Amino acid sequence: MEYTHLSEFEIRSGALSMWTPELAADAWQPDDRPLTSVHTDYCASVDPTDPLPGRGRWIGTAFEMDAPLDRRGWRETLRRWHARHEGLRTTVTIASPGQARRLVAAPTAVDIAEQPVAAITDGTRINEFLRGTLEERLSPLVWPHCLAATVEHADTADFTVLVAADHSVMDAYAQAILILELRTLYREVMAGEAPRESVTFGSAADFAVLERASAAELGPDSAAVATWREFLADGAMPRFAPQAQRPARADLPQPSVSRRLLDLTELEQVEAALDQVRHRMSVAVFAALAVANQQRFGADRMRTVMPIATRPDLRWMESMGWFVNVVPVDIALTPGVGVVAAMDLARAALRRSRTANDASWSRVLDLLGVAETPRFGISFLDIRVLPGYELVADLRGRTLRAESYSPDEVFLWVVRAADGLYVSTRYPAGFPAEVMDEFLTAFGHALSSITATVHANPVVGEAREGQPSAAAHVGATDGRCELPQNARALHTDTLRVAVQAR
Repeated sequence: MEYTHLSEFEIRSGALSMWTPELAADAWQPDDRPLTSVHTDYCASVDPTDPLPGRGRWIGTAFEMDAPLDRRGWRETLRRWHARHEGLRTTVTIASPGQARRLVAAPTAVDIAEQPVAAITDGTRINEFLRGTLEERLSPLVWPHCLAATVEHADTADFTVLVAADHSVMDAYAQAILILELRTLYREVMAGEAPRESVTFGSAADFAVLERASAAELGPDSAAVATWREFLADGAMPRFAPQAQRPARADLPQPSVSRRLLDLTELEQVEAALDQVRHRMSVAVFAALAVANQQRFGADRMRTVMPIATRPDLRWMESMGWFVNVVPVDIALTPGVGVVAAMDLARAALRRSRTANDASWSRVLDLLGVAETPRFGISFLDIRVLPGYELVADLRGRTLRAESYSPDEVFLWVVRAADGLYVSTRYPAGFPAEVMDEFLTAFGHALSSITATVHANPVVGEAREGQPSAAAHVGATDGRCELPQNARALHTDTLRVAVQAR
């Protein structure tokens, strides 16, 4: 499953409709449960007068439903989806500057309205229209925070689905699980069946209660604060190869690159080698990135942040919401180190980051007096943890992000897919495309070199006896993106994956 811009998803031509949740004016009820720390800061960062509040902020999912579009059935599908997830029926009111309060509507209060867009049928124009609409209409301050669109393809008797939301009500986990959830709901509706009930659709507001209580316990002497303090010892968030950046206009969108680094045969050879040396794929990815960073930019230290999933209990396994934390990763290499030796250093760095797993990064930065947000981030996902991931590929499932206009942010998403290892990145308009290409090439070469290095030195893994096999941790990172062992038993028709924020 690629993580790309909507502009990179080819929408087939057809009949476009927007589907908008609606509520009566008196449906909102005050709710005493807090917003999470990051949600509070996020709302405070938004200009309520911005005519394009979704610009650079929305995230979403696109896929092709393998059934004809029945408008009544799809409307009921979206209604059931909103009734199921309190996070989609939640908004905020600004009581005073910087003080956002939660409002919640009842499950029965939401209706769904269709707005046909008959004038636009060409796939390219539909794509352009949707990008503009999402930038205009999605905001953390104005409900609805989630919109859907369909494009009916009469010639093939199916339809494309786009679901997009402000980041405050959706994370990358939610982006992934909604594909098969909506497909299952639609099939239930069309079959006249009642919706499946489950304890795993817990409220994001209940999670916020736990998160704020945990954040309140943090203090200057907390271990997580110490980890972040050391990470930010020079007083600034790390940048990716700042010496390579060139001046560029501030209104230019960031370029985006997505490519396959290793085909399936190459990847399986690397994984077999990792199994010998008792390392996980996530460790290899971070080590190879650090080595590529050293080779291309002469940096013996790679500092980055890693988003991690923070769904601490099965009750939130299938929830819509924003359940994400960010942890610091600091990998120091000796000059000229090989990637296999670098894996030991990367593993140690990822283990150090665990001290910050359960500590709200937003609250930690407040305690440290740091107003700057992360500028360089890396995430890893093994898509095989998704039950039904083969079907998602058949449905052309894609997770999407809005185009960013940041002059200095660089983010990388590395995905172990069914047919190989992929990397996606976005980077500043002033960063030369050829330099990013050289870096990604060096990253791929570092990974592929693991196979030959391990085979040439078969004893390198003997000192790590007793560590778990890499094959036993499919989908896990050394941060915290692991799923409970019994997750698959919950319901095989619904995706479950632990992934990065964005």
